[in-house]
Amino acid sequence: MKILSYLWKTIGPRRVGLVVMCVYTAWLVFFYRYHWVDGINLLIHEAGRLIFSPLARVSAGGETLAVLAGPALQLAVPLYITYRLWRRGESTPAAVSALWSAESLMYAAESMAGANRLALPVIGDHSNNWRLLLDRAGALESAEQIALALHLLASIAAVAATWRAIRLESKATT
Repeated sequence: MKILSYLWKTIGPRRVGLVVMCVYTAWLVFFYRYHWVDGINLLIHEAGRLIFSPLARVSAGGETLAVLAGPALQLAVPLYITYRLWRRGESTPAAVSALWSAESLMYAAESMAGANRLALPVIGDHSNNWRLLLDRAGALESAEQIALALHLLASIAAVAATWRAIRLESKATT
């Protein structure tokens, strides 16, 4: 704890935050596993399913739309927050929120990769959303390859968000 206190006093909270952001980004890119942030993503995901579940009962193709609403809301919420922060001129919080957006995409990729294994937690009695969606699209056998492409895209976004935060801090100190 003395080290953190020393860093906090010596280099400042913003730079300590950048170091944490860099370490977290590296962990996401190279060692991603389900963690506490994904619990938040899962709640948002399930809220999307719940909100749009009436579609499953009243329309043809409604079940697919209701299932698709979960991942769509999970990805849309952090993107919307990022957009709102950016529009208000809060660049550093927007960069952190952009990292959350990238992390949410990584969670979706991890869930997609596990569509055949059913490895990640689900709420209720339904199966993996991606299993249903990819099966209906005829791409279930390609789930891991699609997920890898999404993970790579999310990794690029995470690095870009972190790089943006670093650039903002370097401009603020000059």
